[in-house]
Amino acid sequence: MPRAVNGTVARNRRKKILKLAKGYRSVRSTCFRKARESVEHGLCYAYRDRKNRKREFRRLWIARINAAVRAQGMNYSQFMYGLKKAEIELDRKVLSDMAIHNQDSFKALTETARAQLSA
Repeated sequence: MPRAVNGTVARNRRKKILKLAKGYRSVRSTCFRKARESVEHGLCYAYRDRKNRKREFRRLWIARINAAVRAQGMNYSQFMYGLKKAEIELDRKVLSDMAIHNQDSFKALTETARAQLSA
């Protein structure tokens, strides 16, 4: 009776890892052990950076809003507090886009926030 080895299962497992390592340079794309190490590191970085991307975009949007609001003579925290008091629920992504592409409507929002702060 022939010896049962883990042939097709092991080969498929290795092929899966080597497929994920496609595009890596040198031994990292051909040698299974090095490819596995590189792929595991890459997957960890991908998981971490999916979270970091959200933080970075939020920081970018806040910086853009702050720059646009300061041109109107306010600061970011006053502007956001005024919008909250006026019950305007626009997220930072939309506000940032408005600050870049629709300066007139953004200026109107700034005036609304200023009016709420003085009231």
